[in-house]
Amino acid sequence: MAGLAMQVQQALAHDPFGGSIFAFRGKRGGLIKVLWHDGIGLCMLTKRLERGYFIWPTTSTGAISLTPAQLATLLEGCEWRSSVPSRRPELAG
Repeated sequence: MAGLAMQVQQALAHDPFGGSIFAFRGKRGGLIKVLWHDGIGLCMLTKRLERGYFIWPTTSTGAISLTPAQLATLLEGCEWRSSVPSRRPELAG
């Protein structure tokens, strides 16, 4: 946990104690660690998928922002980058 907090501080240049959530994926993609400070202490959630891997964003800066819905979808192990387009009705009746 302390090592991930140091990565947030040094590599990403963010405050790990500011209340933001930081997610890290393992090398093979089946493990994710989520780090956040809840105002009292540093917390970490670890999740390992039984099958498949977490869909991970590509970025040149090392950091992206996700909406709460995107984070929830990511933690479910689902595709979060693009939603399925809903069909627009042609007629109102």
